[in-house]
Amino acid sequence: MSAISLSLPPALAHAVWRANQVGVYQGAASSSGYPVLDAALPQSGWPSGALIELLLQQSGIGELRLLQPALEAIARRRSVVLVQPPCLPQAAAWQGWGLPPQQLLWIRTQQTADALWSAEQVLRNGSCGALLLWQQQVRPEALRRLHLAAQATDTLFWMMRPLAAAQDSSPSPLRLALRPAAGGLALEIIKRRGPQMDDTLFIALPQAALYLNRYWNHATVDRRDPAPVAAGNIPAAMV
Repeated sequence: MSAISLSLPPALAHAVWRANQVGVYQGAASSSGYPVLDAALPQSGWPSGALIELLLQQSGIGELRLLQPALEAIARRRSVVLVQPPCLPQAAAWQGWGLPPQQLLWIRTQQTADALWSAEQVLRNGSCGALLLWQQQVRPEALRRLHLAAQATDTLFWMMRPLAAAQDSSPSPLRLALRPAAGGLALEIIKRRGPQMDDTLFIALPQAALYLNRYWNHATVDRRDPAPVAAGNIPAAMV
């Protein structure tokens, strides 16, 4: 019996891949700025229009520096939104990273439900280039809603969660575990569209960059911090 070769329509190619091959995403991918990481990611970068989970051993270990190259490219033309960051964003630190403070929108909420609602509205609006959301505990249905909302945009969407969440199921097509390491980060890809990757990647973060990560937490600035936007009161341009 001769083998039958089947080809998928281009619109479905992103949804099906062989188990021994790295898949593709529906949207475009942006370089992480780190060749060793790009080589392990499908389409050689961060996927837009998808929920990306960064699972942290603890906050402030260099996760923002990991995202800095991608954020710098985005902030040249579009806004970056932070929802519930663990520390007060400092304009001087962001400017030192090459990220214009005027491109930064900080949203602070009182309740988890409000933070999730705010993030979903940012995604549905589609006017921002990147969204960073910090959450300790998220229900599976909330993750699905956010992932569906992300799929309708070209926004880069990262959610920072505790490392313990790695044992929970998630609709995210890309999940990375981050731990501190001497001079940088130890990174494991625990979920991707493609074969399982057992190797731990080392991402070198220059000492100056580590200083900036601490500076983001503690710097004194000579200008006012960007005003937080209360959930349920997002400006008309964001709704």
